[in-house]
Amino acid sequence: MTERVYNVLFLCTGNSARSILGEAILNHEGQGRFRAFSAGSHPKGEVNPLALNELRALGYDTRDLSSKSWEAFAEPDSPQMDFIFTVCDSAAGEACPVWLGHPMTAHWGIEDPAAVEGSEVERQRAFAQAARFLKNRISAFLNLPLATIDRMALAQRLRQIGASEGSTQLAEKTS
Repeated sequence: MTERVYNVLFLCTGNSARSILGEAILNHEGQGRFRAFSAGSHPKGEVNPLALNELRALGYDTRDLSSKSWEAFAEPDSPQMDFIFTVCDSAAGEACPVWLGHPMTAHWGIEDPAAVEGSEVERQRAFAQAARFLKNRISAFLNLPLATIDRMALAQRLRQIGASEGSTQLAEKTS
């Protein structure tokens, strides 16, 4: 019997950095079990070159990555999502489209590496850190027993993953 493939959408306002990182990492790490996508409420229209550099340095495929509107995934013929993760605080606070199938949602906010100012090395370091935080969350997500866990327990685990190291939620709680 073929194992079910889950669709996952990473959302961010600009869909040029964090959500792109999440899409590429999950598509590689969850290959065969998950299909990841990314989108934004106000897409920039291009992927941040530093995000692409970081993904290539980590050995992830970047060929099909693009910045697009989340409206593309709210159409009747769009892939139906099983999970939607917001990775920036502003997208988490926006009114989202109505998602078909009522996917599980969680906020996995991390600081925007594209907002870091400084030298090229400092900016690339911010992307490396964002990728590490996302990879850690994705690894925890991949280890969840999706086929056997009940919906409430799963929602709680998804929130816990989102509050892990690097979370903007943690930054707000400690300030």
